[in-house]
Amino acid sequence: MSKAGIVDAALGILDQYGLADLSMRRIADALGVQAAAIYWHFANKQTLLAAVSDAILAGQAPCDESMSIAGWACDLREVLLSHRDAAELVAASLAVGLCTRVPDAGAVEVLEAEGWPPDDARRATRAIVHFVLGHVIQEQTRQNLLAVGVLTSPTPALDEDGFELGLRMLVSGVQAVAAG
Repeated sequence: MSKAGIVDAALGILDQYGLADLSMRRIADALGVQAAAIYWHFANKQTLLAAVSDAILAGQAPCDESMSIAGWACDLREVLLSHRDAAELVAASLAVGLCTRVPDAGAVEVLEAEGWPPDDARRATRAIVHFVLGHVIQEQTRQNLLAVGVLTSPTPALDEDGFELGLRMLVSGVQAVAAG
Protein backbone atom coordinates (compact mmCIF):
# COMPACT_ATOMS: atom_id res chain seq x y z
CA MET A 1 0.00 0.00 0.00
CA SER A 2 1.37 3.38 -1.04
CA LYS A 3 0.12 6.95 -1.21
CA ALA A 4 -0.37 6.56 -4.96
CA GLY A 5 -2.31 3.33 -4.47
CA ILE A 6 -4.57 4.95 -1.90
CA VAL A 7 -5.20 7.93 -4.19
CA ASP A 8 -5.97 5.57 -7.09
CA ALA A 9 -8.44 3.64 -4.94
CA ALA A 10 -10.05 6.90 -3.82
CA LEU A 11 -10.37 8.06 -7.44
CA GLY A 12 -12.03 4.77 -8.35
CA ILE A 13 -14.54 5.16 -5.53
CA LEU A 14 -15.13 8.80 -6.43
CA ASP A 15 -15.89 7.85 -10.04
CA GLN A 16 -18.15 4.95 -9.09
CA TYR A 17 -20.00 6.25 -6.04
CA GLY A 18 -19.38 10.01 -5.82
CA LEU A 19 -17.92 12.31 -3.21
CA ALA A 20 -20.63 11.65 -0.62
CA ASP A 21 -19.58 7.98 -0.45
CA LEU A 22 -15.83 8.56 -0.49
CA SER A 23 -15.08 7.45 3.06
CA MET A 24 -11.88 6.24 4.64
CA ARG A 25 -13.61 2.95 5.44
CA ARG A 26 -14.70 2.43 1.82
CA ILE A 27 -11.18 3.20 0.57
CA ALA A 28 -9.71 0.80 3.13
CA ASP A 29 -12.19 -1.91 2.13
CA ALA A 30 -11.21 -1.45 -1.53
CA LEU A 31 -7.56 -1.89 -0.54
CA GLY A 32 -8.24 -4.82 1.81
CA VAL A 33 -6.89 -3.02 4.89
CA GLN A 34 -8.22 -1.38 8.02
CA ALA A 35 -9.06 2.35 7.74
CA ALA A 36 -6.38 3.13 10.33
CA ALA A 37 -3.73 1.92 7.85
CA ILE A 38 -4.52 4.85 5.56
CA TYR A 39 -3.55 7.26 8.33
CA TRP A 40 0.02 5.96 8.09
CA HIS A 41 0.17 7.74 4.71
CA PHE A 42 -2.27 10.63 5.24
CA ALA A 43 -2.69 12.64 8.44
CA ASN A 44 -6.44 12.99 7.94
CA LYS A 45 -9.17 12.76 5.34
CA GLN A 46 -8.63 16.36 4.17
CA THR A 47 -5.02 15.65 3.21
CA LEU A 48 -6.15 12.55 1.31
CA LEU A 49 -8.83 14.57 -0.50
CA ALA A 50 -6.21 17.18 -1.38
CA ALA A 51 -4.02 14.43 -2.85
CA VAL A 52 -7.00 13.20 -4.89
CA SER A 53 -7.58 16.79 -6.04
CA ASP A 54 -3.92 17.01 -7.06
CA ALA A 55 -4.28 13.75 -9.02
CA ILE A 56 -7.32 15.12 -10.85
CA LEU A 57 -5.58 18.39 -11.67
CA ALA A 58 -2.51 16.49 -12.91
CA GLY A 59 -4.58 15.83 -16.03
CA GLN A 60 -4.74 19.52 -16.83
CA ALA A 61 -2.64 20.68 -19.77
CA PRO A 62 0.06 23.18 -18.79
CA CYS A 63 -0.99 26.74 -19.56
CA ASP A 64 1.64 28.83 -21.30
CA GLU A 65 1.79 31.60 -23.89
CA SER A 66 0.70 29.14 -26.61
CA MET A 67 -2.66 28.54 -24.89
CA SER A 68 -5.37 31.17 -24.63
CA ILE A 69 -7.01 31.87 -21.29
CA ALA A 70 -10.27 30.53 -22.75
CA GLY A 71 -8.47 27.37 -23.91
CA TRP A 72 -7.03 26.90 -20.44
CA ALA A 73 -10.47 27.30 -18.84
CA CYS A 74 -12.04 24.83 -21.29
CA ASP A 75 -9.29 22.32 -20.53
CA LEU A 76 -9.89 22.73 -16.80
CA ARG A 77 -13.60 22.07 -17.33
CA GLU A 78 -12.86 18.89 -19.30
CA VAL A 79 -10.46 17.66 -16.62
CA LEU A 80 -13.09 18.25 -13.93
CA LEU A 81 -15.82 16.57 -15.97
CA SER A 82 -13.63 13.48 -16.36
CA HIS A 83 -14.24 12.48 -12.71
CA ARG A 84 -17.54 12.36 -10.90
CA ASP A 85 -17.92 15.22 -8.38
CA ALA A 86 -14.39 16.42 -9.18
CA ALA A 87 -15.32 20.11 -9.19
CA GLU A 88 -16.80 19.90 -5.69
CA LEU A 89 -13.75 18.00 -4.43
CA VAL A 90 -11.26 20.40 -6.03
CA ALA A 91 -13.19 23.45 -4.76
CA ALA A 92 -13.17 22.10 -1.20
CA SER A 93 -9.48 21.21 -1.38
CA LEU A 94 -8.57 24.65 -2.71
CA ALA A 95 -10.60 26.26 0.08
CA VAL A 96 -8.60 24.52 2.81
CA GLY A 97 -5.30 25.22 1.05
CA LEU A 98 -3.86 21.72 1.17
CA CYS A 99 -3.38 21.20 -2.58
CA THR A 100 0.05 21.17 -4.12
CA ARG A 101 -1.46 21.81 -7.57
CA VAL A 102 -3.59 24.85 -8.29
CA PRO A 103 -5.57 25.03 -11.51
CA ASP A 104 -4.54 28.59 -12.38
CA ALA A 105 -0.77 28.46 -11.92
CA GLY A 106 0.19 28.69 -15.59
CA ALA A 107 -2.58 31.14 -16.42
CA VAL A 108 -1.29 33.56 -13.79
CA GLU A 109 2.13 33.54 -15.44
CA VAL A 110 0.55 34.13 -18.87
CA LEU A 111 -1.23 37.24 -17.59
CA GLU A 112 1.92 38.42 -15.82
CA ALA A 113 3.83 38.05 -19.11
CA GLU A 114 1.17 40.26 -20.68
CA GLY A 115 1.96 42.96 -18.12
CA TRP A 116 -0.54 42.21 -15.36
CA PRO A 117 0.65 42.86 -11.79
CA PRO A 118 1.02 39.48 -10.00
CA ASP A 119 -1.81 40.04 -7.51
CA ASP A 120 -4.23 41.14 -10.23
CA ALA A 121 -3.22 38.22 -12.45
CA ARG A 122 -4.01 35.81 -9.61
CA ARG A 123 -7.34 37.53 -8.91
CA ALA A 124 -8.36 37.45 -12.58
CA THR A 125 -7.51 33.79 -13.04
CA ARG A 126 -9.14 32.86 -9.73
CA ALA A 127 -12.36 34.53 -10.90
CA ILE A 128 -12.29 32.29 -13.96
CA VAL A 129 -11.46 29.23 -11.82
CA HIS A 130 -14.43 30.02 -9.58
CA PHE A 131 -16.69 30.29 -12.62
CA VAL A 132 -15.44 26.95 -14.01
CA LEU A 133 -15.77 25.21 -10.64
CA GLY A 134 -19.26 26.60 -10.05
CA HIS A 135 -20.47 25.71 -13.51
CA VAL A 136 -19.06 22.20 -13.36
CA ILE A 137 -20.42 21.61 -9.84
CA GLN A 138 -23.87 22.41 -11.17
CA GLU A 139 -23.34 20.29 -14.29
CA GLN A 140 -22.18 17.32 -12.23
CA THR A 141 -24.92 17.70 -9.63
CA ARG A 142 -27.55 17.72 -12.38
CA GLN A 143 -25.93 14.68 -14.04
CA ASN A 144 -26.13 12.83 -10.73
CA LEU A 145 -29.77 13.84 -10.22
CA LEU A 146 -30.65 12.83 -13.78
CA ALA A 147 -28.96 9.46 -13.25
CA VAL A 148 -31.11 8.64 -10.21
CA GLY A 149 -34.32 9.99 -11.75
CA VAL A 150 -34.79 13.02 -9.48
CA LEU A 151 -34.62 15.27 -12.55
CA THR A 152 -36.02 14.31 -15.92
CA SER A 153 -34.35 16.76 -18.29
CA PRO A 154 -31.10 18.71 -18.57
CA THR A 155 -30.95 22.48 -18.12
CA PRO A 156 -29.86 24.39 -21.24
CA ALA A 157 -28.10 27.11 -19.21
CA LEU A 158 -25.84 24.44 -17.69
CA ASP A 159 -24.67 22.91 -20.93
CA GLU A 160 -21.58 23.56 -23.01
CA ASP A 161 -23.17 26.57 -24.74
CA GLY A 162 -23.96 28.13 -21.36
CA PHE A 163 -20.41 27.52 -20.22
CA GLU A 164 -18.94 29.05 -23.36
CA LEU A 165 -21.14 32.15 -23.08
CA GLY A 166 -20.16 32.72 -19.45
CA LEU A 167 -16.52 32.13 -20.26
CA ARG A 168 -16.61 34.60 -23.18
CA MET A 169 -18.09 37.20 -20.84
CA LEU A 170 -15.33 36.66 -18.28
CA VAL A 171 -12.50 36.63 -20.81
CA SER A 172 -13.91 39.78 -22.42
CA GLY A 173 -13.89 41.37 -19.00
CA VAL A 174 -10.29 40.34 -18.40
CA GLN A 175 -9.32 41.79 -21.78
CA ALA A 176 -11.22 45.02 -21.08
CA VAL A 177 -9.47 45.46 -17.74
CA ALA A 178 -6.09 44.83 -19.39
CA ALA A 179 -6.83 47.41 -22.09
CA GLY A 180 -8.22 49.99 -19.67
